[in-house]
Amino acid sequence: MCRSIKTLRPPFAETVTEEDMRAAALQYVRKISGFRQPAAHNAEAFDRAVEAVTAATGELLGSLEVRGGAR
Repeated sequence: MCRSIKTLRPPFAETVTEEDMRAAALQYVRKISGFRQPAAHNAEAFDRAVEAVTAATGELLGSLEVRGGAR
């Protein structure tokens, strides 16, 4: 679906920043909303969605247990 979103877990990424997670979240919200830049009346909802997806991404990555060789 979102081919430009990179995998953010080891071994694909050794370190992941808040900026990395936000960039992935932004790409995802853009894709599912169909807006690259939302109109002013949708900007707040768009921004909330990006923040929620960023938070969920951080929670997921913090909870994953990556075992040797698993992809």
